[in-house]
Amino acid sequence: MGEFEGLVAWAAVGPVPASAPLPLERRLHLKDVPLLEQPGWLGVDRALVGWRAWCLASGPVLVADGGTALSLTLVTSDGRFRGGRLLAGAALQLRALAAETAGLPALDQPLDLPPDLWPHSTSEAMAAGVLRGLAAALDAAGRDALSSCPGCSFWLTGGDGPLLKPLLQQLLVSAMPLQLAPDLALEALAALRPGPDR
Repeated sequence: MGEFEGLVAWAAVGPVPASAPLPLERRLHLKDVPLLEQPGWLGVDRALVGWRAWCLASGPVLVADGGTALSLTLVTSDGRFRGGRLLAGAALQLRALAAETAGLPALDQPLDLPPDLWPHSTSEAMAAGVLRGLAAALDAAGRDALSSCPGCSFWLTGGDGPLLKPLLQQLLVSAMPLQLAPDLALEALAALRPGPDR
């Protein structure tokens, strides 16, 4: 039995090394994701999570996918890509602070939100600044999404989702439902998997 024999589908943003023994017949490309009006430059990861959240919500969605980059993808009520935003994710911001600023430490992951609003230690101040800054940016994006797509719901996925959810619950306008869905991309891959067993 091969290493990837049970793999039902996979996708990648950017080039895949030729040495990766992934079955090409199981690869999903951007064109395989039925998100309407998606531009050719859109990452397949964003298309997958935007499409899946839209399917689950049956309405307009703003999806925040918190990984190396924090991507925001807005999908209209009729399943059209409306646009998005990109930010550096929490770990990337922390690495940049440590690498480019004298005297700041490199922080280990996973990160915890400090309980104090105004931490005294440098590492807690870095964590609080990055996480609260990301939450504020997401809150602003949520407000903008509601004005563009009334009735929009907010979906969090990716590794930083659980860290950002409690902060967003404090900030987001009450009219915008918030869903934590850590497996959106995997669910989309399973739903769109190529082959006769689909």
